[in-house]
Amino acid sequence: MGGGLSLVMNTLSNEDYTVNLSFWQAFKYWLILGFISFGGPAGQISMMHQELVEKRRWISEHRFLHALNYCMVLPGPEAQQLATYIGWLMHGTWGGIMAGVLFVLPSLLILLGLTWVYLAFGQLPIVAGILYGIKPVVVAIVIHAAYRIGSRTLKNAVLWTLSIVAFIAMFVFKIPFPIIVLSAGLIGLAGAYLIPDQFRSGSAHAETGKNIGTALINDDTPLPMSMQFQRKRFILQLLVGLGIWAGVMGLLTLWYDWSGIFTQMGWFFTKAALLTFGGAYAVLPYVYQGGVEHYGWLTATQMIDGLALGETTPGPLIMIVAFVGFVGGWTQTALGPEMLIEAGIIGGVIATFFTFLPSFLFILLGAPLVETTRHDIKFSAPLVGITAAVVGVILNLAVFFAYHVFFPQGLAGQVEWFSVGLTALAFIALFRLKMNMIALIGIGAVVGMLYNIL
Repeated sequence: MGGGLSLVMNTLSNEDYTVNLSFWQAFKYWLILGFISFGGPAGQISMMHQELVEKRRWISEHRFLHALNYCMVLPGPEAQQLATYIGWLMHGTWGGIMAGVLFVLPSLLILLGLTWVYLAFGQLPIVAGILYGIKPVVVAIVIHAAYRIGSRTLKNAVLWTLSIVAFIAMFVFKIPFPIIVLSAGLIGLAGAYLIPDQFRSGSAHAETGKNIGTALINDDTPLPMSMQFQRKRFILQLLVGLGIWAGVMGLLTLWYDWSGIFTQMGWFFTKAALLTFGGAYAVLPYVYQGGVEHYGWLTATQMIDGLALGETTPGPLIMIVAFVGFVGGWTQTALGPEMLIEAGIIGGVIATFFTFLPSFLFILLGAPLVETTRHDIKFSAPLVGITAAVVGVILNLAVFFAYHVFFPQGLAGQVEWFSVGLTALAFIALFRLKMNMIALIGIGAVVGMLYNIL
């Protein structure tokens, strides 16, 4: 018993990991990111790459991409999982929990507030204007992300070909994202044996001749003993995670019965969390089918409005589950007609908790093992292949965004020339002026709001 307790305490500490970065510095960064992480996963990953790899130099290119590759093959929101992974690399288990929570918490609070306004008053002209200005900027950000990641990772013709094929597979043939990722990983695995030199991972900036300095967590910075993979600690952490899930589900069942709306939300969003391969857009049909058609927590129109609110707020798009939970608790008067707000808040929190809990487990359990495979080509080559495919996937996302932003009524409708012009200006600001994306998003929000009002 004493040995197990000691192992758990060591797991939650990080005393022998010397990184010249205080916990408070990291806290401030993750908190700010939580409030400005617009643009969906591609935009959020791009923000983290620009800040953590290029500007702050907290983590090297290779370590960043290795973490990203692992997150891309997991179910759940990859950007939030990447933040959790990097937070864990910096400050151990508590650092990972802090980064993951702060990536989600601001979005949750904002979305709960906006959902209350939506249900109480029904009109959101200011939000609509902000969204109108942000979307064109997001198009430019996603294109910029594809360019930056591609320029550092597509180091030979094989990887370029893999990226182009991934784009065509998704854009033309509508092949699901999980199949593309799995196929790219299998190609990388085969490449590790057939053409290993084409699938070797490494410091991309060094190989492209771009020297952007030494990172605090560099390519060869070793993990401390307390963070390295240990079978006993893995089992203990797994039991703790499952215990948290079972404990909360048990309390909901005890308080509201198994058939109660909050208990059913916990069970439904647990299943949704394990089916989110391919990001939020892949799981939205499942959430729609369950929330609208099966449980009747909200209407189809409310679901579409919730998607618009989710696009407007920072954080993962899958945060729309908080909207679904809030509306369900409110419309079903789960706590009675006099406690609509309280029921909505509880529903939103329950949906968020059960959606994101598995993501924390995937990272905190898997990251120590993934870190040990960085220099083993049998494990790293599949991730290199996935990275190449992801560049094509991000480019497909850029085309998807551009189409819906520039042609909101379809190709037969009018072109949104305001959005086209704003995207062009944002594109120039990013590529030529090297403008900070946070400032650019803020400018886009203000411009859109003023344009909508005028």
